Amino acid sequence: MIFNIIFFSLLAIIILAAAIYAVVQKDLLYAVIATGVISLVLSIYFFIMQAPDVALTEAAIGIALTTIIFVITIRNTSRREDEIPVNKEPDREEETK
Repeated sequence: MIFNIIFFSLLAIIILAAAIYAVVQKDLLYAVIATGVISLVLSIYFFIMQAPDVALTEAAIGIALTTIIFVITIRNTSRREDEIPVNKEPDREEETK
């Protein structure tokens, strides 16, 4: 009984920590990995609560499919850090040349 309470509390803390990490993370790839961790822990919750069909669906869609689609999308787009700012003022040296 006490083991179940500790185990469920630990899983809830992992979900909360991963959700906060995903929100505050500036790198999108790490945020997507954190949402995959959330889906993994949720599928464990569903399996323990004797809903294996929901757990398998969450694992297949939440962990695998959604994470793969997000990673492919992030990989195929340019990162914001790599772009040249549009509103950048030219240097004074370049204007005089």
